[in-house]
Amino acid sequence: MKLLFDRNSPLSHMPSGIWVLGFVSLLMDISSEMIHSLLPLFMVTTLGASTVAVGLVEGLAESLALVVKVFSGTLSDYLGKRKGLALFGYTLGVLTKPLFALAPGVGMVLTARLLDRVGKGVRGAPRDALVADIAPPHLRGAAFGLRQALDTVGAFLGPLFAVGLMLLWANDFRAVFWVAVIPGMMAVTLLLFGIQEPTPRQIGTRTNPIRRDNLRRLGSGYWWVVGIGAVFTLARFSEAFLVLRAQQGGIPIAFVPLVMVAMNLIYAASAYPFGKLSDTMSHTTLLTLGLIVLIAADLILALSDHWVSVLLGVVLWGLHMGMTQGLLATMVADTSPADLRGTAYGFFNLASGLAMLVASVSAGLLWDRLGAAFTFYAGAIVCVCTIVVVALEKGRSSTNGAHRQ
Repeated sequence: MKLLFDRNSPLSHMPSGIWVLGFVSLLMDISSEMIHSLLPLFMVTTLGASTVAVGLVEGLAESLALVVKVFSGTLSDYLGKRKGLALFGYTLGVLTKPLFALAPGVGMVLTARLLDRVGKGVRGAPRDALVADIAPPHLRGAAFGLRQALDTVGAFLGPLFAVGLMLLWANDFRAVFWVAVIPGMMAVTLLLFGIQEPTPRQIGTRTNPIRRDNLRRLGSGYWWVVGIGAVFTLARFSEAFLVLRAQQGGIPIAFVPLVMVAMNLIYAASAYPFGKLSDTMSHTTLLTLGLIVLIAADLILALSDHWVSVLLGVVLWGLHMGMTQGLLATMVADTSPADLRGTAYGFFNLASGLAMLVASVSAGLLWDRLGAAFTFYAGAIVCVCTIVVVALEKGRSSTNGAHRQ
């Protein structure tokens, strides 16, 4: 509490638009996570889907969201406007929620999941670019950390509400999915009336942001961030597999979403402090530390499915997310021109989206054929490879002075 009222704290100087965007994310994540924390169990127990099907649905959905960000980010740069696209994306996300409640089979779940993630993809890059536009450069890491922290508060409140409603309504998945529509509508309303978009700087006649001469302005430092973001995503498959690992340990279905509550509680608590730290600390060092934490999480989850081990692994997974997700967003903003930030986030998320598809489908195949433990061991191995890549680039950059880490 002292931090909130300290006049010297970055929070006391944070523009109001960052807070509004954070609370919009919080409400939408409550809506989404009430569904997503239950969806793997709904597919496996109610609809009779396989683990491979869960991995395919999750991988396609998350990767589609990230791929769509290329087009929405580029369009926001071309128009010089961010809010309208973000509003459309949030609205589309709300409109898909009833489809989950009505789904008779995996086909409609996949359709709903894809449309929901299209909405996420449309809003993601313009929203991140809007954060970068609003936040002063010296508070950029703190701004991304704050928005991510509020987003993640929603991500742990959503599963918590889901647990309470599942207990109240005797595991009625569909009733919970209907309730999830309400916070989504609140998010759209807050964004519509609560954000005043900053006036874009005049840069002359607008051109296609993905023209060759414009893309050349995204230098080697930016493309390195894109590459490391993709490799990083390969090491971190969908959190749906955390839910399935918890189920293997014998946790009752109604309480399984508490796994996501624990992960997102740690994520929310750590996102802002690590975002603030990234404003003064070497980015590659912090990224490496985040990967080491993920290795520890993977190994613990691989070694045992006892609820204590699952909880510890999930807590470390959340800590890793808090250390790295806002950091990667800050790295993109720091290495891209202001008028191409939407495009920059778009290409970053395109690479990460393709990696997420590969990671989640591979995780599902490994889970079905070799077991859950091997899936998490494979994740740890990819983390080690990523650390080697980061270390090599850090050494090269230190030698050549190519770009600020």
